[in-house]
Amino acid sequence: MKTRFLAAPVLGMALFASACSPQAQDQIAREAARSAITPVIAERFPGVPLQPAVDCIIDNASAVQIRALAADAVVGPNENTAQIVSDIVSKPETLTCLAAEGLPALLR
Repeated sequence: MKTRFLAAPVLGMALFASACSPQAQDQIAREAARSAITPVIAERFPGVPLQPAVDCIIDNASAVQIRALAADAVVGPNENTAQIVSDIVSKPETLTCLAAEGLPALLR
């Protein structure tokens, strides 16, 4: 029963996204990915300002990572989500972003 319940929203999102432009599809995927990333950041990095951290992660994720995170948003964050977030956070570009955007927010 739970599988059927989850299949309907996924199918609905797929049908909706297929009618959208590539830019709209990307925006939908990024918003879904945000909902999977936020609880991972809150749990694994307590005290880090969420919005700047999530923005840095989204901005430095590959398209494949965004799609995987968006898919995880449907069923809820899991260990795969945490691994993807950790991989993105360990990129030099993400660390630079976090230092530039996250630390000032933390110091306010």
